[in-house]
Amino acid sequence: MSNPINSLEKVAGNGLINRRHLLGLGLGGAGLAITGSVMAADNALPFEIPSWSRQPGPGASGYGTRSSHTEYMQRLAGNPNPVYPGGGSSRSPLQYLQGTITPNSLHFERHHAGIPAIDPAGHKLVINGLVRQPLSFNYEDLLRYPMVSKIHFLECSGNSGSLFGANASDGTAQSLHGLVSCAEWTGIPLSTLLDEAGVLPEASWIAAVGADAASMGRSIPINKALDDVLLALYQNGEPVRPGQGYPMRLFVPGWEGNLNVKWLTQIKLTRGPSNFRDETSKYSDTMADRSSLQFTFPMGCKSLITSPSGQMALERRGLYQVTGIAWSGAGSIRRVEVSADGGQSWADALIESQQSDRALTRFRIPWQWQGGSTVLQSRATDDKGNVQPTRDALIATNGLINRYHYHGIQSWSVVDSGEVRNVYV
Repeated sequence: MSNPINSLEKVAGNGLINRRHLLGLGLGGAGLAITGSVMAADNALPFEIPSWSRQPGPGASGYGTRSSHTEYMQRLAGNPNPVYPGGGSSRSPLQYLQGTITPNSLHFERHHAGIPAIDPAGHKLVINGLVRQPLSFNYEDLLRYPMVSKIHFLECSGNSGSLFGANASDGTAQSLHGLVSCAEWTGIPLSTLLDEAGVLPEASWIAAVGADAASMGRSIPINKALDDVLLALYQNGEPVRPGQGYPMRLFVPGWEGNLNVKWLTQIKLTRGPSNFRDETSKYSDTMADRSSLQFTFPMGCKSLITSPSGQMALERRGLYQVTGIAWSGAGSIRRVEVSADGGQSWADALIESQQSDRALTRFRIPWQWQGGSTVLQSRATDDKGNVQPTRDALIATNGLINRYHYHGIQSWSVVDSGEVRNVYV
């Protein structure tokens, strides 16, 4: 009898297989190798009703909880810093997630002074500055406006920044890249509120300020504010959670996460950028010559293999499913290629999810690992023609001092033992 693995169409070096075979292989995920089915002699599988099916379980609850068997899926939060109270981040467990929508409880967070406990009844949003009539809204006022829903990714511009470092950190997809998530955001187009206030001709920027103890503020060009920015009130169908800016936040599609000001309390229209602390001392790109670029807003075209990925291990030789996510701040993902030989040859992956504008896209491709060392990579291309660069190409442009807007190709080394690690190639 012929080996079914040998009949699979190889499309690139070191065992990458044509994506069309995914549907016929019955692969459930990385780590599942093709094996023969185990049947009893009479073709009847033994079956016993387990104990949990013999008695009623608990009834419905007021707010759902997840299975106790999935508690390993946790965000990764840094240790408290006494000189930076409330500052820090928590990273999404990308290597455990499937699909493209991040559950609210696992969506990454970034805070500059902790999470304020806001009572929506006492919270105000003020729009002032270069407008015909200043406006003030309470939470209930805003709930009366027509809303729209958009699925978009959100990424901190410091995500993956450790890969600018001289030495490759031994990390997971979560620890290295977990400051990106994707959700359905529902709210009021900011243009609706700005039109109501009446934008004066000399206004060219807005200054958005949050109600946290840091009074975190960012400047956004008026053209962007009037284009696609949302005043987000809901995330994945429920009110945005306190860690995501309850009762309201800005959502700025495709641009760096820090612009998406949480706990929004003021929008001031101005002639120029306000040069807040978080767009001068932080969130500016320091180049190799020590000059700095401000307002480098869009997030680059990027992809990441999430399985197999850092600190995982392949348990045996055989057929695996390589899967990951891709995204771009410029538009939608049109192509993802995967290499199993460190970039010497590439094969097109199957893009399984809808190719939505500025949203995460899921890709997959089958791969036969025959043992030995190799390097897995992915490379994304968006609908504007932007191609994800290599790490060397990105460093040639940005240098090694910068820590923002890293979107170079991620390389995962697989060694003879099956262990997977982050490497530079």
